Amino acid sequence: MLWSLFKIVAFVVIVGLVVVGVAQVFEMRDIGFLTIYGREYEITPIKALLGSVVLVIGFWLAFKLVGLLWATFKFLIGDETALSRYFDRRSERKGYEALSEGMMALAAGEGRLAIRKAERAEKYLGRPELTNLVVAQGAEMAGDRDLATTTFKAMVTDDRTRFVGVRGLMKQKLEAGETETAMKLAEKALALRPKNADVQTTLIRLQSQHEDWAGARTTLAAALKSGTIPRDLHKRRDAVLALAHARDAIAEGQVEAASRDVAEANRLAPGLVPAAAMSARLAVEAGNKRQASKVIRKAWDQAPHPDLAAAFAEIEPDETPALRLRRFRPLLGKHAGHPEVKMLEAELQIAAEDFPAARRALGDLAEASPTARSVTLMAAIERGEGAEDRVVRGWLARAVTASRGNQWVCSNCGHVHEDWRPTCTNCDGFDTLEWSEVHQSEAALAGPAQMLPLIVGAIEDHSEPDADEAEIVEDANVVDSTADASTDADNDDAIPEPETARN
Repeated sequence: MLWSLFKIVAFVVIVGLVVVGVAQVFEMRDIGFLTIYGREYEITPIKALLGSVVLVIGFWLAFKLVGLLWATFKFLIGDETALSRYFDRRSERKGYEALSEGMMALAAGEGRLAIRKAERAEKYLGRPELTNLVVAQGAEMAGDRDLATTTFKAMVTDDRTRFVGVRGLMKQKLEAGETETAMKLAEKALALRPKNADVQTTLIRLQSQHEDWAGARTTLAAALKSGTIPRDLHKRRDAVLALAHARDAIAEGQVEAASRDVAEANRLAPGLVPAAAMSARLAVEAGNKRQASKVIRKAWDQAPHPDLAAAFAEIEPDETPALRLRRFRPLLGKHAGHPEVKMLEAELQIAAEDFPAARRALGDLAEASPTARSVTLMAAIERGEGAEDRVVRGWLARAVTASRGNQWVCSNCGHVHEDWRPTCTNCDGFDTLEWSEVHQSEAALAGPAQMLPLIVGAIEDHSEPDADEAEIVEDANVVDSTADASTDADNDDAIPEPETARN
C-alpha cells in the first residue's frame, strides 16, 4: 500500500518538474548566434533542442545505412543470406531471448513453459536443431511422451541432431521396458558417437542383460580404446564377462571353451572369487590338482572367501580331517585375525573333533561380531564339549536373530543374491555384486518374540530371555535351517557339521 502511494507521488512530481522545465525553455530568449559563410543565425532554446534531436536521428540513420551497404556488399561477393540476416536481426534477437528463457524454464523444472518458449523461438529463428532439444526435454519433464517421441524422431532426420534423437528414443524405450529395441538404438547411437561414455555403459548393461557376452566384450574393448574407462576397470569387467560366458559354456557342455574363458577371467582378475573357484574345479576335473591349488592360493592372498575354501576342499575330497587341516595350513597362515579365517579354522577343528582348538580358533568372534555362521559354530563347539542342551539351544536361538554375515549384495539396489551373478536380478546392474555383510532387518522378523523360549530354550545364564530383546527371524529358509539344527541338538551324538568339513 505504502509502496503504491510512493510510486504515485513520484510520478506526479516527475511530471510536474518536466512541465516546469518545458515552460522555462519556452520563456527563455536567444541563447546565441551561429555564423555560417557570413550569414548569421539566431539560436533559441527550442531550436537547439530540436536540432539535437535531428542530429541524433541523423547519426542513427547514417549507422543503419552503413550497415545496409555493408550487407549489400557481402551479398554481392557471395554471402546469399547477408541481406536476410540484416533485415531479420530484430527477429533473431527476440528468438534467442525466447530460447534462453526456455532453457531457464527447463532448469527451473517448468516443462510446459519451456515448450512454449521453444516454439516462440522457432517462430523467430527457424533453427529446429536448437529448439527441438528444448521441446523434447520440456515434453519429458511435463510427461507428454507423445510430443517427446515426435520431437526425437524429427531430430533423427537431421544430421546435426541425429545422435541426440537416437539417444532420446533409446532412453524412452528403456523406461518402457522395451530392452531389445533400446539395445538396437544404443548400438546405433554408439556408431554415431563411439566415445560417448553413457551410451557405452548402457549398451554393455543391455548386452549383459540379454546374455550377449561376446557383444558386451566388444563394446567394452571399444570403451577402453576411446579412453572412457580406466584400464584396471576394463580388466575387471572383461573378466566378469569372460566368466559369464564360461558359465554358459559349462551349462551347454562346452568344457573346453569354458576352461579357456575362465582361465582368461582368472588371469585378468585373480581376485574374482567365482572365476578362481570355477578355474580350480575345472583344473581338478582335468586332473591338474597342483594348478587348482595355485589358483585358489593366489585368490586367497587377496581376500579370504568361503567359496575359495570350499573349492580348495574339493581338490582332495576323500582326505581325513587331520590331513585336510594340514593342507589348509598355508591358507590359515594368511590374513591372521580375519573373521573368515577364524571360522574356517574352527570348522576344520570341529571336523577333527578337537573342540578346545576350535574354541581357541573362533576366539570371541561369536560374542564380538556374531553372525549366524559364527554362532552356529559356537553351538557345535558347546555340543562337542558336552554342554547341556539348553546351552546349545541358547546359541542356536542367537543364530536365528544374528546377522546373516557376508553375502553377495548389489551395490546399486541392495538386493541379496544366493550366489554370484554378472548382473543383479533386481535392478539389472552390471558387475554390481559385492561380498559384504547383510544385517538382520526388523521388517523380516517372523513370529511373536514371546515364543522364542518355548522353541529353543534358555541360554546358559539360567535367566529367561526378555521377549522384547528376543527378535526373531529373517526368512523361511533361515527358520527352517535353525529348526533343523535345534532338533539335531537334542541328540547326544548330533554335532552340526560345518560346510567346509562336509566337502
